[in-house]
Amino acid sequence: MVAVYLIFLSLLALERVVELLISRRNAAWSFGEGGVEYGARHFPYMKALHTGFFIACALEVVLLGRPFLPRLAFFMLGLVVLAELLRYWVIATLGKRWNVRVIVVPGMAAVQSGPFRFLRHPNYLAVVVEGFAVPLMHSAWWTAIGFSLLNAWMLSVRIRCEEGALAAHCR
Repeated sequence: MVAVYLIFLSLLALERVVELLISRRNAAWSFGEGGVEYGARHFPYMKALHTGFFIACALEVVLLGRPFLPRLAFFMLGLVVLAELLRYWVIATLGKRWNVRVIVVPGMAAVQSGPFRFLRHPNYLAVVVEGFAVPLMHSAWWTAIGFSLLNAWMLSVRIRCEEGALAAHCR
């Protein structure tokens, strides 16, 4: 099952690359509309954290021989699927405004539809769930714990940044 898990991780990483391409296109649109970027200083750390996540998942499973526990794996896979569905709902709701960077177009209203009716930062719920569920699909406990702790710190920085940007520029 290690090979299947590594293929799954590779596909998930490829999905993230596609999301980065979409984000780049959306960033160009936002800047074309007068968008202002916030949090550029913390973005490289966020990128490193998320890249390290995939590497750590693979290394922990391969080097430490983590077992595949079917009940745990399939439960976690279910959580990953739900997190992915939430992520795509967020992307669809935000449309051209969705971005991995914090870019705000002054004067545009904050989005209040889709998952934003229920949660202020729904994408981060998806990230939190994936952060523990993806590693636990193959019992990578250390990665699940380590990423979750580092991600909690990153989200505290990121959410403050987003809230400040929205307060400064959105109606």
